[in-house]
Amino acid sequence: MADSDQNPLLPPLLDVESEHEYYYPSLDSTIEHCIGDFGWTHIFQATLVSFAWFFDAQQTFISVFTDAEPKWSCTDNNPSCSNNNNNVNTCQLSGDAWSWDFPASTSIISEWSLQCAGSIITGLPASSFLFGCLVGGFALATLADSSLGRKNMLVLSSLVMALTGVLTAASTNIWMYVALRFISGFGRATVGTCALVLSTELVGKKWREKMGIIGFVCFTLGFLSLPAIAFSLKGYSWRLMYIWTCVPSVFYSLSVFFLIRESPRWLYIKGRKEEFAETLRSIAAPTNRSSLTQSFFGRCTEWGDDQKPEETDIFSAVKILLSRRWSRRRLVAVTVVGFGIGMIYYGMPLGLGNLSFDLYLSVTLNALSEFPASFLTFVLIGKLDRKGSILGLSLLSGMCSVGCVVVTWQVTQIALELVSFFSACTAFDVVLIYTLELFPTCVRNSAVSMVRQALVFGGALSPVLVAAGRKNRFLSYGVFGVGVSVCALFVGLLPETRGRVLCDTLEEEERKDDAASAFGGAHCV
Repeated sequence: MADSDQNPLLPPLLDVESEHEYYYPSLDSTIEHCIGDFGWTHIFQATLVSFAWFFDAQQTFISVFTDAEPKWSCTDNNPSCSNNNNNVNTCQLSGDAWSWDFPASTSIISEWSLQCAGSIITGLPASSFLFGCLVGGFALATLADSSLGRKNMLVLSSLVMALTGVLTAASTNIWMYVALRFISGFGRATVGTCALVLSTELVGKKWREKMGIIGFVCFTLGFLSLPAIAFSLKGYSWRLMYIWTCVPSVFYSLSVFFLIRESPRWLYIKGRKEEFAETLRSIAAPTNRSSLTQSFFGRCTEWGDDQKPEETDIFSAVKILLSRRWSRRRLVAVTVVGFGIGMIYYGMPLGLGNLSFDLYLSVTLNALSEFPASFLTFVLIGKLDRKGSILGLSLLSGMCSVGCVVVTWQVTQIALELVSFFSACTAFDVVLIYTLELFPTCVRNSAVSMVRQALVFGGALSPVLVAAGRKNRFLSYGVFGVGVSVCALFVGLLPETRGRVLCDTLEEEERKDDAASAFGGAHCV
């Protein structure tokens, strides 16, 4: 429960009367009182929601294995082919001079004979998935703020991603595969965003930051599961990778629909007061349930009755978000920061195939580096200044990335790559938490979605830079480092949010901003 010195218990507040005018608690205070101490109900609800990140990570990085070019060896039929000659290309050899080390079905490259198709064709599925994420993000993001809500949007997105993944396993050619990857990306676009926003809105202020980090840990577990699944399926069809990752995701989507409650904050600002009260009763701490009478909720829900519910068309949240100069400025600045972080965050894993290290080992090391990043964020998020930590981590990531160009010793190179990726992971986590705090409830999901789209857009450019970096490393690692360093400077245009209370409407944000400017007090962001 919130500190009693700052947030007194609500029932006594309901009896306060001055000159025949009643004063009611704020929405934030009401939710804090009802939720109370962090209990098993909150742990179950928030953790199950956060687990959506696990499947999100699997579909984001699955192409590292399914779309990889398998190893091949020379046969005895052509003396010009040598297994020790790294300059030999299979396209320069006759069909009987070489063969794949594993069955052709282990990768889309070998199954559909794409080894000579060029980098544009072979990279098209990954680009199609990321492009689908961009389109889906813009098309679906506002639905979680306007009409569907956080829970229903999470279920819909997760289900589309999962079912499309199952269908992807039945692809008969590269074009069908590309189309299904686009649809999967389209559905996946809002999974992480809805999971992050819903999990943090289901708990009280004390645990809000830490529950956001649980989602990042689940994302790391999903990423780390891929090399384990791929290794266990080594020599088997790439189609099994999609079956093993997507079928469980279907059951997960159904469990969220039946077991998870909608965000009480979203229900309230949409005028659905009865559902708001029922949701708070269902997730309230046992010690507080006796005080949650009908009379209590009746008076609590009178708070803000003079405010009209927000519009519910699919573009209303974007219109609201862009209607204020300060919100536009914040959105532009934080999306630029997200773009730089996304470029290096997605670019590092995608470029691992260009290193001389074993692919399974290098992917595992990168995935493992996300654990300390998430743990560090979990432990220090309450103490970290958002602006300083994002700037410092981004600059460190950028310097180490540029260092990969300068250094030629392989051990030092992979060490710098891991430090760069670790810093990018931590900055990725902090910038999403920061975005949650920068915007009020009525546009929060849309704002976080926009920032995630900026992260993905940076990632969408990474395959092109990775391909160019095969001949000149500066065009990949160098550009990653310079890009994230320059973009991180835009964080200076944003306010600090550590320890602030969440606002629910733009008007509330502006009122408390004005009060903070006049009296130097804390305001919500």
